[in-house]
Amino acid sequence: MSTSQRVVIIGAGIVGTNLADELVSRGWSNITVIEQGPLSMPGGSTSHAPGLVFQTNPSKTMTLFAKYTVEKFLALEKDGQSCFNQLGGLEIATTQERMEELKRKHGYAQSWGIEANLISARECHQKYPGLNESIVLGGLHIPSDGLALAARATQILIESTRNAGVKYLEHTLVTGIEQASGHVTGVTTNKGSVPADIVVSCAGFWGVEVGKMIGLKVPLLPLGHQYVKTTAVPSLKNREVNSKINAMNAEYPILRYQDQDLYYREHGEQMGIGYYGHRPMPVNAADLGVTPEKVDEKHMPSRLDFTSEDFAPAWKASQELFPALRETEIADGFNGIFSFTPDGGSVVGQAPNLDNFWVAEAVWVTHSAGVARAVAEVLTEGRSKIDISELEITRFEEIQLSPEYVSETSQQNFVEIYDILHPLEPKINPRNLRVSPFNARQHELGAFFLEVGGWERPHWYEANAELVKSLPEEWKPVDRDAWSSRFYSPIAAAEAWKTRNAVAMYDMTTFHRFEVFGPAAVDLLQRLTTSDITRAPGAITHTLLLNQHGGVLSDLFVSRLEEDFFQVGANTATDLAYLVREARHQSKLDPARWVQVRDVTGSTCCLALMGPRARDVVRDISPDDFSNKSLPYMSVRKQGMGGIPVTLFRKSFVGEHGWEIQTTPEFGQRLWDLLWQAGQPHGLVAAGRAAFNGLRLEKGIRFAGSDFSSEYNPYEAGITYAIQRDKKADYVGKSALEAASRRTPTKRLRCLTVDDGRSMVLGKEPVFRDGKVAGYVTNAAFGYSVRKPIVFAWLPKDVNDGETIEIEYFSRKIKATVVSDPLHDPQHRRLHDDGPSEKPVQQRLKALL
Repeated sequence: MSTSQRVVIIGAGIVGTNLADELVSRGWSNITVIEQGPLSMPGGSTSHAPGLVFQTNPSKTMTLFAKYTVEKFLALEKDGQSCFNQLGGLEIATTQERMEELKRKHGYAQSWGIEANLISARECHQKYPGLNESIVLGGLHIPSDGLALAARATQILIESTRNAGVKYLEHTLVTGIEQASGHVTGVTTNKGSVPADIVVSCAGFWGVEVGKMIGLKVPLLPLGHQYVKTTAVPSLKNREVNSKINAMNAEYPILRYQDQDLYYREHGEQMGIGYYGHRPMPVNAADLGVTPEKVDEKHMPSRLDFTSEDFAPAWKASQELFPALRETEIADGFNGIFSFTPDGGSVVGQAPNLDNFWVAEAVWVTHSAGVARAVAEVLTEGRSKIDISELEITRFEEIQLSPEYVSETSQQNFVEIYDILHPLEPKINPRNLRVSPFNARQHELGAFFLEVGGWERPHWYEANAELVKSLPEEWKPVDRDAWSSRFYSPIAAAEAWKTRNAVAMYDMTTFHRFEVFGPAAVDLLQRLTTSDITRAPGAITHTLLLNQHGGVLSDLFVSRLEEDFFQVGANTATDLAYLVREARHQSKLDPARWVQVRDVTGSTCCLALMGPRARDVVRDISPDDFSNKSLPYMSVRKQGMGGIPVTLFRKSFVGEHGWEIQTTPEFGQRLWDLLWQAGQPHGLVAAGRAAFNGLRLEKGIRFAGSDFSSEYNPYEAGITYAIQRDKKADYVGKSALEAASRRTPTKRLRCLTVDDGRSMVLGKEPVFRDGKVAGYVTNAAFGYSVRKPIVFAWLPKDVNDGETIEIEYFSRKIKATVVSDPLHDPQHRRLHDDGPSEKPVQQRLKALL
């Protein structure tokens, strides 16, 4: 965009001022920041934030944002004093479970490039004298963590950006957002109107109220969080005072005691204690009223009265950890308001319903500069160099935007913030929000459900437990460690075996499905995707969405049902928002070239019938021709099946012959019963996501968001099969992709198999080459067909097939070998064949039992 764009930022806290600074550094100067409170202390979360910056996070994105925040705040100084005290961070374990969790976090740190060390109880005591060494088992020390002085940083940023031409309006209340023709045009305040081409809401927990001004649901919940300062601690009184303490009031590392939901920092001779173990205290931001003209440390909108009864367990646990605290009292305490969200992530991105209205909310000090840089990059360059898809406001499904859902899940995230959570850990509540019409039958078969996007999705079926006993020796499941055994069942081996040797039925209802239709539907899809979708109706095209820089946004299956009518199989609600926005722009430019996009996921349901006996099953139901000549791979047709109107999609995620059979929900249970009855003579079983994941890794199929993202191009991700290189039409990212094709990738997504045939990893673990961290794991699953765990990992470009590398899993090194993929059916014969696989007759017969 042009540097002359008029930008209005709502909120002069740590995010808004950082954003102004990031835009100024990129040559933008026509910027106005509106703040309802006084600039000297706005009174939001920034004004009371304790400033502890622990960088390591399961999210690569959030870790890198925190790392940038540290770097920026170290360089941000005034009068020779920076805004960051790099004291280091220490996380202690008082249980063996927590010690194992610290090993896992140590792996994250190595994966994301953060120096970290696992240390003993004695070393913990050396770094933080006064700890009760008898209850500490060990810790994780990160030297580059520390204390950010958020309020000080904000004032420096205000001063520097104001000198660069940024205009600040304090004591100014935003009362409305002005718009015309679907585009933001300005901001209405109690002091008049401020014109704008771009508006960014950095209002923190007030962001919900700002969003309401344009009908945007901002999914965050303000919650009170307890923080206290003690009276002077005897052990802190007589230590040697140095310049660092004078500047930052602290000398020891910032500290987490997560087994008791606590964290600590020094305030000179006092100890600061933060506590997450109390009951959730939700707040309605609208009830806080207008920020007064005078705000100070004790009186601000984000500081609520302290509730001492809630802090009692924390005080007892703190005195046990620090015996010296028994000689102190609580000098001051408050319940400070912070923002929590349904999945714990920040809320960033452009509003789907109003062009150039952006949000950057639920951002803590730890990630503030990183998020601000990302938003500035998107506004000025069209993309963030660090992928922000997991923060996108459009990532939430409609059901996840309801006030009830936001409240319940955000409070649960508050309660669980320091809990040890498995990567597959489901929400406790709410559950059964979205169920497919097959749900009753799945319960009858003993389905074990996990939740995604509000959907209940089967991972395996207890009805198949007996099959495990009769598996051929080479298919029997191997023992797994306790962590990888959670939310897993050996039944997955039987379901995978059935898929490869007979036939299995998978519920595919939860996959996103959109309809794209109108006289210019072809134009839209041609402009946005990497493949030529002008093939005749009946064709399915696997293709990609790219950004202008050639980074992969998503992959799609585009099925042409009619001349101007397509169904798109997509990955996320963000894909929908992108297609809808582009369709709106296209239709606006030329009303004769209108196109519409609508989500039909909930108004459809789908069963995948997969395996060498799939055709046998459908032939027993319908007299139609299901041969390759009539319905070849990657084709689609509508027909009747047993009296039910269905759409058959000849495609597969598991590498086997079969179809995805789609109908509408009122016919769903009938479709299940029809296929189930017809499939019994052919050995049909219902199969779940656990088997599916292993089978799709065997087939080399990558998943958007986890295996690849906008940080990578298709050549690096190994998904060039979704690019049509001779496509003549121009499309988003084409020129960047052509340039990338002439460069040698610096890294590639590679397939690995674990040498011992049993050691599992789950994702995000560091990968070592010649003793040094060389990459990280994206996905992993047990490959039952190859009888080894299979891993996808990002590695340097020069890693060769057959090379041995190591994966660190809970501090244990696991040897693995780099291999070419796909491991299963590399010639794709099973996808294209016209009959059963050429397995030995005895094995095929056994699979029917």
